[in-house]
Amino acid sequence: MKRITGKTKDATLIEMTNTADAHVEDGFAVLTGYRKTFIAENNGLLSISDRETPLPGNQELGTLEQNKDSVYFRDGKRRIDFVLSYVDDKDGDKKAERRRLFEANLEKTGLHLELEDKSESDDRKTYYLKIHAPWEVLGTFADVLKIKVPFKASDIHKAREGSLNWLTRPFRLPPDIMSSEPDYFTAPFDKRKADFFLIKDQETFFPPSTRNRIVYYILTHCPYYKEDRKEKDKTGIKRLLSNSTYTSAYPLHDCRYWKKADQTLCESERYHLYKHWARFLCFYKEQPLNLIRKYYGEKIGIYFAWLGFYTEMLFFAAVVGVICFVYGLLSYDDNITSKEICDPTIGGKIVMCPLCDKKCSYWKLNSTCLSSWQAHLFDNEGTVFFAIFMGIWVTLFLEFWKRRQARLEYEWDLVHFEEEQQQLQMRPEFELKCTNKRLNPITQEMEPYLPLTSKCARFFVSGATVLFWTCLIVACIMGVIAYRLAVYAAFARLMKDSPTSKIQLVGSLINPQLATSVTASCINFVIILILNFLYEHVAIWITDMEIPKTHLEYENKLTTKMFMFQFVNYYSSCFYVAFFKGKFVGYPGKYTYMFGSHLRNEECAPGGCLIELTTQLVIVMVGKQLVGNIQEALLPLLKNWWISRKGRSHPEGQYSRWEQDHDLQSFSQFGLFYEYLEMVIQFGFITLFVASFPLAPLLALFNNILEVRLDAWKFTTQFRRPVAAKARNIGAWNEILNVVAILSVVTNAFIMAFTSDMIPRLVYLYAYHPGEEATMAGYINNSLSVYEISDLRVNNRPDEEENPAWFNANITTCRYRDYRYPPGHHRQYTHTMQFWHILAAKMAFIIIMEHVVFVVKFFVAWLIPDVPSEVKARIKRERHLVQEYLHTYEVEKLKMQMSQSFCVTSETTSLLPSTPDKLDVLSERT
Repeated sequence: MKRITGKTKDATLIEMTNTADAHVEDGFAVLTGYRKTFIAENNGLLSISDRETPLPGNQELGTLEQNKDSVYFRDGKRRIDFVLSYVDDKDGDKKAERRRLFEANLEKTGLHLELEDKSESDDRKTYYLKIHAPWEVLGTFADVLKIKVPFKASDIHKAREGSLNWLTRPFRLPPDIMSSEPDYFTAPFDKRKADFFLIKDQETFFPPSTRNRIVYYILTHCPYYKEDRKEKDKTGIKRLLSNSTYTSAYPLHDCRYWKKADQTLCESERYHLYKHWARFLCFYKEQPLNLIRKYYGEKIGIYFAWLGFYTEMLFFAAVVGVICFVYGLLSYDDNITSKEICDPTIGGKIVMCPLCDKKCSYWKLNSTCLSSWQAHLFDNEGTVFFAIFMGIWVTLFLEFWKRRQARLEYEWDLVHFEEEQQQLQMRPEFELKCTNKRLNPITQEMEPYLPLTSKCARFFVSGATVLFWTCLIVACIMGVIAYRLAVYAAFARLMKDSPTSKIQLVGSLINPQLATSVTASCINFVIILILNFLYEHVAIWITDMEIPKTHLEYENKLTTKMFMFQFVNYYSSCFYVAFFKGKFVGYPGKYTYMFGSHLRNEECAPGGCLIELTTQLVIVMVGKQLVGNIQEALLPLLKNWWISRKGRSHPEGQYSRWEQDHDLQSFSQFGLFYEYLEMVIQFGFITLFVASFPLAPLLALFNNILEVRLDAWKFTTQFRRPVAAKARNIGAWNEILNVVAILSVVTNAFIMAFTSDMIPRLVYLYAYHPGEEATMAGYINNSLSVYEISDLRVNNRPDEEENPAWFNANITTCRYRDYRYPPGHHRQYTHTMQFWHILAAKMAFIIIMEHVVFVVKFFVAWLIPDVPSEVKARIKRERHLVQEYLHTYEVEKLKMQMSQSFCVTSETTSLLPSTPDKLDVLSERT
């Protein structure tokens, strides 16, 4: 019996369990046997009882005076591996029956249970059921799950530190934190060969993370139906949580995060993680990945390893980006193009055609002086180099991550790991909703399946839903474009000017183009947040509707849907500005309009569309990071303040460990999914459009330095301890990163060719500049075409009543951005040869840049092996030694058995002629 009931003064309750039999049913180990309870008082044995275990929940619990801030049962010896909580409610009888059956089956499996009555809880209504897995259970299920455990200390020497490693000492953590345990050779646990493994103490042989993983496996497979009725849908803790039979299920943290545990046997790993990892003042320190893996499991460990490596690689991209930006600043005074625009004798005398119909007036080129200087900071020769560099950087990042990942796989013993059974097992929802069954040719068992017709119908509905939401995003983008056009006309009405004076600005530094771009970007960002919030629920709904068979399939499908939507949601506005705005505007007298409306397609500002793309990118990227960090930090801070206050209000040791963790946030199955999604969307920003904003990697670097510590702080202080899970890599995100990396080369090439003015300037510099000396003087006049005002259509002309000054100035021509023949030419208003030369140069640049970057990418990928040679050698060496030691163990065991058999045979032979008395002794022995 594993429940402690009643009150016994000065008594110690000792339970000893003898397991008589063990077998496996449907992949679920079931232990059967008998239990004896010994009650000792004052070192005297009072009674020994063989009694049947009463079912849970029928007796009141007594309380023994002890420190409740503990991870042990009341006896102080058995560790709490898992906690279930529940409350009594209106539907109590039905739920109590489920709990009774479930807990009885848990006890039959061999688990120890101890109940904390609601009178002992802080709210006086919550019951806490504590679960302990004894050695017999741990050994049986470690065998079932093929958990690797150490059998010999590793004799492979680690690489020696280099002579320059002293440079990294300020960034290192103490050795005992970084290397939480020595290296061992490991092999899958085999209960029949328990003496082969290094078992010094059965209670500490399996670490807490492995213990809670085993117990959770039992909980997810344990049924709660009666023995005479097998209802497979009534199985597992997940279903009991969904129908509110239990309110929560979680393993315990080992201590409070701000102080070590009082028990000497407790590891206090949470305290060390908080002290050396979760505080922001440790931002420059390395992460204790081995300790993270040991405490939270490999799946969470691999996330922080990837995030840390991504942040390290961002440092190099940020340095090069800052150098390119500084180059733009240093070449500020050498920018002849901007000087010509700002020059009153050049830009001040160039009258530009209206940028919209009726409401927009003619304007002078020098009114865009400030924006042309701003554009030069990001649109210069250094930008071309940075775009090419980022194409190579993303390849280096992915290839070096593969090597880091391979090293972690070896160090964390995941080389031969296949996806965990818990990940590949059939989802309970699939078993419940799929009533059709068929024979599995591999297992030769009947299993549920989803018919092809139903699968196709669900896939069609899912695809139509995704398509609808994608079209909704495009419609919102169209709405923002319409806003741009309408609002620009409103801003343009503020441009009251005369032929001789400068155009007034909206504010002191903002012109109508910039004001329109900023406000439209902010509105677009708000729409992005709203659509993202709505679609998150839609994506989960349609994924549930598809009824994926396994947990891994469910996660991959949801990942694909969410990323596709967020890709369109976050990047569509940037794609519009980069590749569509200003490309299909026509020319004066023959403008093109938005879907046949009266709104004319947008033109790029005189400084080019690149500065607008920069504005859009900065607002969306920085806004997303700010909103995300506020959501992740502010709300948990308020909750943490409440929990800390609650903890301080209780006497020391009376605020139990299980109640402290119950008050924390539950770590959902989508916890890491959202963390990965946030980082991958950021990765897209700094790779797809980085040619327009070289400082994007720097902003991402600052955000990720904060993100690492913020996530660490949340895991350590705000979340309940998640169930440890294994993972070899970052899963489907690897493929997504590869696709984004390839696409980034194409987008940056097109941005440099069609959004930036770099190619037209280079063509002018080397082919069309006047005089022998290559100079940019005269580029502005060369890049602007002339139009006869008298040829303008009536609907394209400004209102004379609102702009009388311009009509009294006898202006006959205006200029516009294009390469067309002037009026009076026999091919007037058609494209010049320079236009076709520039177009050919743009296409040639795209082809050359893509081929150069892709060739370098493939060469680097070929040059850098995915698995380091030293890791390959270590894997082969370890495999050889494991086989050798196993062989030696089997041989020695066989020799011992033969020797014992020989001794018994010899003894029997020598006893055969003995007297009847000796024969009696022999019969007693046998």
